[in-house]
Amino acid sequence: MDDYEYGEERLLSSSKSEFDAEENILRPKTLSEYVGQEKVKQNLSVYMEAAKSRGEALDHVLLYGPPGLGKTTLAHIIANTMGTQIKLTSGPAIERSGDLAAILTNLNEGDVLFIDEIHRLNHAVEEILYSAMEDYALDIIVGKGPSARNIRFSLKQFTLIGATTRAGLLSSPLRDRFGIMCRLDMYSPEELKRIVTRSARTLGIAIEEEGAYEIARRSRGTPRIANRLLKRVRDFAGVAGSAAVTKEDARRALARMEIDELGLDETDRNLLRALITKFGGGPAGLDTLAATINEDVATIEDVYEPYLLQLGFIARTPRGRVCLKAGYDHMNMKMPESAKRQLSVFDTNEG
Repeated sequence: MDDYEYGEERLLSSSKSEFDAEENILRPKTLSEYVGQEKVKQNLSVYMEAAKSRGEALDHVLLYGPPGLGKTTLAHIIANTMGTQIKLTSGPAIERSGDLAAILTNLNEGDVLFIDEIHRLNHAVEEILYSAMEDYALDIIVGKGPSARNIRFSLKQFTLIGATTRAGLLSSPLRDRFGIMCRLDMYSPEELKRIVTRSARTLGIAIEEEGAYEIARRSRGTPRIANRLLKRVRDFAGVAGSAAVTKEDARRALARMEIDELGLDETDRNLLRALITKFGGGPAGLDTLAATINEDVATIEDVYEPYLLQLGFIARTPRGRVCLKAGYDHMNMKMPESAKRQLSVFDTNEG
């Protein structure tokens, strides 16, 4: 097992894992402390101030975007700003309609209910939410057959905050009931440097500005990964006897963890290598590619691909995934003429 591996977890995965035990400590408490997502912050600030001035609960909020960008943190900030309590759950955790009914009836006036992975709610549970979100009422069917009757319970006004990495999987009736929709985008290296510096200060880690930037630029635009790498770089620097994390400390530690200049690890490079060597650069079907590198289809689609697409290393085409010239260059492999012709065909078809 390599130095950077712990069990089955992947250090550069943007999904929450055992690496993130201190994540709650690092969460900013106010919008002013929250780095990045400026448009989202500006709009939320107006919506919350307006709701407070009317003495109402904030409209229901949908936060969507790749994992690790701060959706849960924003939910905590909204509750804190509105001066209410927050109840946390997730789509897969609510198995039955009764589970959701119990949560909803225990909410106090103005409380925030945060449902992570809301796209994974089952249909029966989702239907309970419709009247709860729209009318602040809970409709329950009592009995069966001809004697069945509907009983409606009034709920206190609350704010539902749904978080999802796949907004397209939400049903239209559910999506339409959110009054506020916020897309979170990947962070710039400069924004991540500010996050790394703040996290280092919170954790009592001495770090130089260049060291923070070196970590930031390899963090795939994701604060969760940046904080994770900061803690691992701290370990290497501490063992080496450094008083503060320097740029050289960060470079040496990240090299030991096999994280390259662009933030790709061996798993990313395996995907590119398989696409190039086994499929001639593509096109390769997602299922076939997943089987080749022994990885789950959803993991490739949600975790690996977004960053490789952002870098311009791969493309999704009607016939499958293809490796682009930038991907060949990064892997120090020459792009064959057949692959160039293949790409020109795709460009012509798409044009």
